[in-house]
Amino acid sequence: MIQATIGCPHNRCAFCDMYKGIKFRARPQREIMEDLKEAADLVGPQVRSIFFPDGNTIALSTRRLVEIFEAARRLFPKLERITVYGSAKFVVRKKPEEFRALVDAGLTRIHTGLESGDAEILERMCKGADPETMVRAGRMVVDAGIELSEYVMIGLGGRRLSRRHAVESARVLNEIEPHFIRLRTTVPRPNTPLYEMWKSGEFECLKAHEAIEETKLLVENLNCNSELLSDHFTNFWNLNGRLPDEKDRMIAELDYALALDESAFRPPTEVLVHLSSL
Repeated sequence: MIQATIGCPHNRCAFCDMYKGIKFRARPQREIMEDLKEAADLVGPQVRSIFFPDGNTIALSTRRLVEIFEAARRLFPKLERITVYGSAKFVVRKKPEEFRALVDAGLTRIHTGLESGDAEILERMCKGADPETMVRAGRMVVDAGIELSEYVMIGLGGRRLSRRHAVESARVLNEIEPHFIRLRTTVPRPNTPLYEMWKSGEFECLKAHEAIEETKLLVENLNCNSELLSDHFTNFWNLNGRLPDEKDRMIAELDYALALDESAFRPPTEVLVHLSSL
């Protein structure tokens, strides 16, 4: 991991506390190059994957990104993967020819937060992009030949919008057809607007069976050629499989989970809320 940026240029998502109090800035190019050189000296040429955090490294100019990626490939001759974060809001600011330049320089994967495909939820969570922008950004990445990993937050619509959240997220993902779909269950974090919504009763966290039902509805509506992964401690069930080939198997697995008593799952989300601040 080589940090190219500090913080997030959007930094308004209602569920995120990661960059609060941090003003976004790009690190000087010289410092990034020095870190790459130091990493090469310390670790050696066997490195095969480099990730450039923080939030929205894709917001850097294409010229700077190309220079960074080309330097990484020179210093690490066995490098197979270069990954950055990039939200739809900033992905769509680049032109197709810029993405071609990034691919030529070595960019192989972008992680992005879809969070939801529902317009009301995205607006409520201050995501900074509507479903149509999410689709446009996702297709730009996929069409450029870059691997795309889209994150979906189970339960982000609360109880009231659970069904719409699942169906609309599946619709958007089907249009994008990302390489990876990664599931994370919503846990309100202290010092965020979502936490205040939860405390006031405006937002209701899903219980285990409700979250699994939502996940099942999402999977039932997915028709894309993607790898689905839910390997995260916030999830009530660890579901992994290839779509569409393993769709029936995953639905059957979720049916099995729904037949279990809720005591068989991780603690309720209300418990994790306070653990999330540790």
